[in-house]
Amino acid sequence: MTDNAWTRWPSREALGLTGTSRPRQALTWTVRALVLAMLLWGAFRDAPLRWWELGGAVAGLLVAAVAAWALYRTTLAHRLTPSLALFALLLATGIAATAIGLTVPALVIWCGCAVTALERLPFVAALPLGTLALAGYVVLDGDAWPATAATVTGLALAGYVLRLDAEARAQSLRLLTQERAARAAEAESAALAERARIAREIHDVLAHSLSAQLVHLEAARLLIERGAGRERILERVVAARGMAREGLAETRQALSALRGEVSPVEEFLSELVTVEDGAEVTVVGERRPLPAEASQTVRRVAQEALTNVRKHAPGARVYLRLEYARRHVRLEVRDSGGSPGEMSGTGGGYGLLGMRERAELLGGSLEAGPGEEGFVVTLKVPV
Repeated sequence: MTDNAWTRWPSREALGLTGTSRPRQALTWTVRALVLAMLLWGAFRDAPLRWWELGGAVAGLLVAAVAAWALYRTTLAHRLTPSLALFALLLATGIAATAIGLTVPALVIWCGCAVTALERLPFVAALPLGTLALAGYVVLDGDAWPATAATVTGLALAGYVLRLDAEARAQSLRLLTQERAARAAEAESAALAERARIAREIHDVLAHSLSAQLVHLEAARLLIERGAGRERILERVVAARGMAREGLAETRQALSALRGEVSPVEEFLSELVTVEDGAEVTVVGERRPLPAEASQTVRRVAQEALTNVRKHAPGARVYLRLEYARRHVRLEVRDSGGSPGEMSGTGGGYGLLGMRERAELLGGSLEAGPGEEGFVVTLKVPV
């Protein structure tokens, strides 16, 4: 053993009853009651005692019981000096019991001291105390030496096995506590991730809807400043109202998606481009359900790309291509280009930067830049 092993106390979990099953606790208290009954039985059986001797014997046994309880508390608190003092008191009680002829109680006390020392003290103190208690047992025991040797060996092994069993129980309790803490942390992390996902969904829906409304309302403002006709201004206001309705519908769809009620991506894209003039959708590969995060990312990127087309190249023809590959899904949105719209200089809101961050969170990528004719946005997400 190392020096640390010699001086190390058994853990408090091992010395206490925390984590011990109810049947095991009941067995422990039953054994203690039997030991006390044996002590009392031995006090009355060994020798006929006068009333004052009987009173002294009972008082001594009560002192031993209180000392044993106090020893449980001091060893649990890892207090060596009080524990050694209580062991000395118990050994002295055994000697006193021997002096008045109470052999059985003395033997039980010494055996209990030996086992308890090996179970609950550091080895540097347990070995001398255990040896001393077992030596008293050997001197007092009247059996043949093979039986005495077997008993002494059994008591020493019992104390050591109890120590190992308590440490194993404490280790199991620590592992169980760590497992529970890990599960709680995992549940908390999952809850935080879900909250973040919900926040992204709400943010993306509102960013898309409000950005589209801003396009038309700002255009209406510019038309009013330029003194344009009532019909043109009304057209922009009506378009803004349509965007508000779309935003409400998208919000409801996002909530449905969060509840797991998600329509296929290709259907969503087809519905998305029905309000667009000159937009078409092409689907390549074997269609299959996508994970919720991947599905929502494809939808939001398509919405953001169409909003950018409305803002920067109104009237341009839009082509959406959705490709199902074995390990990923790829969305390409490109337009045919056109003259910058009235709103090409307005703010970008959440924009493609947020979409790129969202794709990267899933291990994917998003590229956006000029194409052969207009602007091209390409999303690739693993599935």
